Amino acid sequence: MDSSNAFGGHPQKPGASTPPPPRPPAEGVPAQFMKPNYGNNAGFHAQPVDNVPWSSGLFSCFGDIPICCLSFWCPCITFGRIAEITDHGSVSCPVHGAIYTAIALLTGCACCFSCCYRTKMRQQYQLKEDPCADCLVHFCCETCALTQEYRELERRGFDMSLGWDGNMDRQNRGIPMAPVPPGGMMK
Repeated sequence: MDSSNAFGGHPQKPGASTPPPPRPPAEGVPAQFMKPNYGNNAGFHAQPVDNVPWSSGLFSCFGDIPICCLSFWCPCITFGRIAEITDHGSVSCPVHGAIYTAIALLTGCACCFSCCYRTKMRQQYQLKEDPCADCLVHFCCETCALTQEYRELERRGFDMSLGWDGNMDRQNRGIPMAPVPPGGMMK
């Protein structure tokens, strides 16, 4: 048994432990380009940084006059629908709308509440933070921001008037159920 170690060939004391072997080089995507996804009880896993463009521009709100008017005159309804879909139905549209209205009446800054849902929606769909920070977008142009978010969800296949449960029912209608064998389920 040779008593020299791999570091300089100097003799090593008998019974002394050898240093661990060097680690192999790391593989994969660098950590700064990944971020955790905590949504939908999916656990912790990395996903790419937000880079998907919005389907419509922030100031394209006049391209959909009915939603633009709804967002301007009744932002609590527009926000409630967006928040219900974003929260996957855990809280209903009327509850979100009531909270939005209460914050608007008590503080005048409902945009502080609604910008959090823009951030949540962006993370769910990996959308770019564009043209600036979410809070700034909602603070400066609440109507345009709500209209853009509403249109984004519509373009992703949601019927906003149905809410989360209605959209899930509509989606699940097309999935055939497994046939039940004659005589019931058997082992």
